[in-house]
Amino acid sequence: MVQQPHPHFDLIIRAGRIVCASSGIDGPGQIAVRDGRIVTIETSGTAQVDPATANRCYDFPDGILLAGLIDLHAHPANSAALFGVRPDDHILPAGTTTVLSQGDAGASTIAQYVDETIATSQTRVLLAINLSRIGESAPLGCFEDLDNADVDACVTAIDRYRRWIPAVAVNVSRRVCGNTDPREVLRRGVEVAQQSELPLLFGMRQPEDWPLDQQLELLRPGDIVTYCFRSQPHCIVEKGRVLPCIRAARRRGIRFDVGHGTSAFCFAVARAACKDGFLPDTVSTDLQRFHIDQATRHDLPTVMSELRAASMPENEVFAAVTSRPASLLQLDDFGVLRVDAVADLTVLQAGHQEPFADATRPAHVGPAWTAALVVKGGHVITTK
Repeated sequence: MVQQPHPHFDLIIRAGRIVCASSGIDGPGQIAVRDGRIVTIETSGTAQVDPATANRCYDFPDGILLAGLIDLHAHPANSAALFGVRPDDHILPAGTTTVLSQGDAGASTIAQYVDETIATSQTRVLLAINLSRIGESAPLGCFEDLDNADVDACVTAIDRYRRWIPAVAVNVSRRVCGNTDPREVLRRGVEVAQQSELPLLFGMRQPEDWPLDQQLELLRPGDIVTYCFRSQPHCIVEKGRVLPCIRAARRRGIRFDVGHGTSAFCFAVARAACKDGFLPDTVSTDLQRFHIDQATRHDLPTVMSELRAASMPENEVFAAVTSRPASLLQLDDFGVLRVDAVADLTVLQAGHQEPFADATRPAHVGPAWTAALVVKGGHVITTK
């Protein structure tokens, strides 16, 4: 137990289970918050802080208290982006306090993105800048005109806006590239990443166009492959086993992210990979505006629930949305429960049986977590 000298707190949250993969905490307890920071963490048997000393106290005897969830791949945007969803309406209330945009803005559109989305949102929005100057802003693929893959423009934009840019987004799918050579697109993306010393967030090409092992050989340790549990147009599983080239890439330090989407996720592939001992490094939603009106929920707690149903161990799921994405994005003060860390907190509670959306039909059904309390920088966003 670490206790601060002042007795007054803004907020105390009690939970039947507090979990932090980074600090090793896992058990009942309570957390006290003051001035936007965690000031006390008490586990069972160490509680000395009186809840009466807090302005507000919340008690979730059946809840799981985590650091604020981090979604490594989604499409937050208040304007201009083709796939954008308003983060304060559709991301933060569901438990995600930090979200990384996958390529919604590029060098020509980043100024507007910073002004109208990053600067105006309660949600902490970061950008994996698109190698394409136009970002995901037009119906046509952003690399159909190869001139949009402008290395110098992208590096210049990163230098100017680096505080909000922890990665470079490069997707070489047919939809994004059209008739443009995906090899040249990736070559330019790697050049930007090397010059800026940032990781790539990479979407692969189908293997009949370009063998997966050849694509992966161009990536560097720390680069992140998203959409890792697709069934089409590429799949990392064959006959129930993860492909050797995928395992070789992980051994070299390549990371793998879920990027759920709907067509980009197959429950059977996820289950086969997990049962074969291949767990994703990060769990993300790929949430975009076309998902908002779907019958099934598509928030991060729901996607976490689906990965748990696919045999991913529960504590691995928690790490994949807190400490692990924080480490990949070099967010030292987030994704962790420790004294003096930023008080971004999410309490999950078990919900009813819900359908999980994926690329196959019928959708799998299972118990789904929901966010019972969301705290961003010490401020309560929503509670149930």
